[in-house]
Amino acid sequence: MMFTGIVAGTGTLQSRQSLDGDLRMRFEVPAFLMEGCGSGDSISVAGVCLTMLEPDERGFSADLSVETLELTTLGSRRPGDQVNLELALRASDRLGGHLVSGHVDGLAELVSRSEDARSERFLFETEQHLARFIAAKGSVCLDGVSLTVNVVENNHFSICIIPHTLEVTTLGGLVAGQSVNLEVDLIARYLERLNQAQKELQI
Repeated sequence: MMFTGIVAGTGTLQSRQSLDGDLRMRFEVPAFLMEGCGSGDSISVAGVCLTMLEPDERGFSADLSVETLELTTLGSRRPGDQVNLELALRASDRLGGHLVSGHVDGLAELVSRSEDARSERFLFETEQHLARFIAAKGSVCLDGVSLTVNVVENNHFSICIIPHTLEVTTLGGLVAGQSVNLEVDLIARYLERLNQAQKELQI
């Protein structure tokens, strides 16, 4: 399954339930997002690909593995928190953002945000091993939102976010020091693996 990073709406975390080390969450979702959805369908929640369980017109549940809890921000979310949502891409859909897998690579921390005309410029910091995949004018996915990178300096990168995105996603509520789920560009990830494999063949 694939996503595009174009958020369809936001949902609310209703509950958390521990199940033998894993975690089950229940999300309240706008009714229009649940139309035609069934158990087993994939959905991006804050940029994390999860499997729908017990879906109804009001929302769905999802199980989160230990790895998901360790690698993403979902483990720290509490009832009442808002999350960005996107249903899996269908073959007939428009690719409005960029190809997103919902497999989070790590976290990025918001360092600062400042006004940039009607938009806002967000400065993020991430780990060096992830920063090498981020390029100016390239794409990243932050909490499930497809965004274009403006500037990259070492392990920092900045993004200009337009008013519409600030209004319809959870990014508008971010404050300095908060972390978001980061998925680097899918093509960059595969190019790095190909480059590594070529070097191994030359040894």
